[in-house]
Amino acid sequence: MRIQVCGYSGSGKSTLSKKLGQIYNVKVLHIDTIHFEPNWVIRDNNLMEEDIKKFLEENDSWVIDGNYYRHNKERFDLADKIIYLKFNRWTCFFRTLFRSIRNKGVQRDDMAEGCLDKPSFSFSMWVLFGVRKKKITKRFFDIVKNYKEKVVILKNRKQLDNYLKGIIDDKEKN
Repeated sequence: MRIQVCGYSGSGKSTLSKKLGQIYNVKVLHIDTIHFEPNWVIRDNNLMEEDIKKFLEENDSWVIDGNYYRHNKERFDLADKIIYLKFNRWTCFFRTLFRSIRNKGVQRDDMAEGCLDKPSFSFSMWVLFGVRKKKITKRFFDIVKNYKEKVVILKNRKQLDNYLKGIIDDKEKN
């Protein structure tokens, strides 16, 4: 199974990816772990490309968490399923706000080494407005259009929970 998880910041991509990795017993790549260097410094794009390519070459089955559409588009082609978390902006805002307060100063396992969680006004504004700009939402639309046979769109927590329950039920039957 190869699954690409994408969606808005704060929609739960990393949490879902971890759960899917456990359910299917496959490696998970959180692209944020290779996008940043310590203290939130953005890494060289070519290094990210190499890391994603290496991950794809080394793993037959996987879950990849993250958007970063300009990096290694092959992962969308290779994916058996693309899960798009299309939660509303306020849900995403409050999730990221509470996460940053709860985890202030903590090194999360889905983030690059040396990138400690912290409340950030600029990130909050990104979650509310930046990630919803036409250019970015067009990328989501293009993925849904280009890969419609393998895209699953989940718009809220209830849909996500039901989707996960369905996967677990199917695994138990087999």
